[in-house]
Amino acid sequence: MPDLDLIRKLAFSFLKKADAELLRTLIDKGISAEQFFTMETAELAHALRLSQGNRFEKMERDEAIFRALKELEAIERHHITPLSLLDNDYPVRLAQIPDAPVVLYKLGDADLDSRHIVNLVGTRRSTPYGLDFCKRLISDLAPYFPDLVVVSGLAFGIDAAAHQAALDANVKTVAVVAHGLNMIYPAPHRSLAKTIIQSGGAIVSEYHFGDQPYRQRFLERNRLIAGLSDVTIVVESDVKGGAMSTANTAFSYSRDVMALPGRISDQYSSGCNMLIRKQKAHLITSAADLIELTGWQPLDLNIDTRQRNLFPELDGDAKLVYETIRYSSEPMQADRIHQLTLIPMPRLMATLGEMEFDGILLRHPGNRFSAS
Repeated sequence: MPDLDLIRKLAFSFLKKADAELLRTLIDKGISAEQFFTMETAELAHALRLSQGNRFEKMERDEAIFRALKELEAIERHHITPLSLLDNDYPVRLAQIPDAPVVLYKLGDADLDSRHIVNLVGTRRSTPYGLDFCKRLISDLAPYFPDLVVVSGLAFGIDAAAHQAALDANVKTVAVVAHGLNMIYPAPHRSLAKTIIQSGGAIVSEYHFGDQPYRQRFLERNRLIAGLSDVTIVVESDVKGGAMSTANTAFSYSRDVMALPGRISDQYSSGCNMLIRKQKAHLITSAADLIELTGWQPLDLNIDTRQRNLFPELDGDAKLVYETIRYSSEPMQADRIHQLTLIPMPRLMATLGEMEFDGILLRHPGNRFSAS
C-alpha cells in the first residue's frame, strides 16, 4: 500500500509555488501535509494568509498528488531515497539555507550530516596545478577526519578530480547533479558515479526522475553544493563560471569560502585570485589552512606530523614559501613564488637560499625550486 504521507511530501515538489518558505510556514502553523492537500482552497488560503494569485487550487494539489504517486513508484524501483524538508532526516546544513529544495533525492549511503563536509569546485579546463592540489589536500585530510565527506558536481575537470581524489583516499564523496537520478551526465562519468555509490558515497539531486540536464539547472544545483557543505573551496576558476557561482552563493549563506591562489597570468586562477582580493574567500594552500579556518579538531592535532618533525622551525616567510611550493606539480620559478607570496624579492631570495641550505627545498636550473 502506498505511503500516503510520503506521497504528500513528494507532491510539494510538483507545485510551482511551493518552496522552502511555504514548508517552514506550515511547520510554524502546525499544518500537516495531509491537511494542506485535503483542505478546501479558501480554507487553506485563509490559514496561510495567501492572496488570490498565490492560492493553491484543489485541482492543482490533486494533480501534484497524482504525479507524486508516479514519482514514488519510479524512485522505489531504482532504490532512490527521497528526503523531505518536513522530515528530520533532511540534511541539517541544507535545511538552513533560504532556498532549500522541498525534496532532495539520494542514491547511495553517504551521511549528508557528517561532522566534516567540504566541497571542491572549479573549472572543467583544469591544469596539473589544480588537479595535484585536489589530490594532496584530500589525502592529507583523510587520515585525520575519518568521517570526511567531499562534495562536488561530477563535471569534467576539478569536479571529477575531487571525486576521484576522495575515492583514492577512501573518503566518502557526494556528487550533486542537475538532472533526475535515472541518468548520469556527463555520460563518460557513469563509471565514476557507479564507483562513488559502491564506495559508500552518493549521487543527489533535487530534480524529478526523468528530468533532463538543462543549462539553468546547473546553476540551480550549485546552491546545493554550497548548502550541503561547511566550506566551499574553489580550486581553479576563471572570473566567470559555475565555481564562482557556487562560491558567491556560499558567501551569501555565510558559509566559509576558500580559494587556491595562482599566477596572475593564469586564466583559471583569475577567479580564485579575485575572490581572495575581494575578501570573499580565504587563501588555502594546505590542509592546515582549512583546519585553522574551520576549527575542526583532527584525530591527531599535529595534522602534518611527519613534515613538522622534519622542519620544526618552519615559520614566517619560510612556512609561506613552503606551503606555496608544496602543491606545485613542477619546480616553481622564484618570480612566481614572489607573485604568489608577495614577499619582497631580496628577502625571498634570502629565504630560498636558507631553505635550500637546510634541505627543505631543492634548487633546479633556471632559478626554480621544489619541495624536497
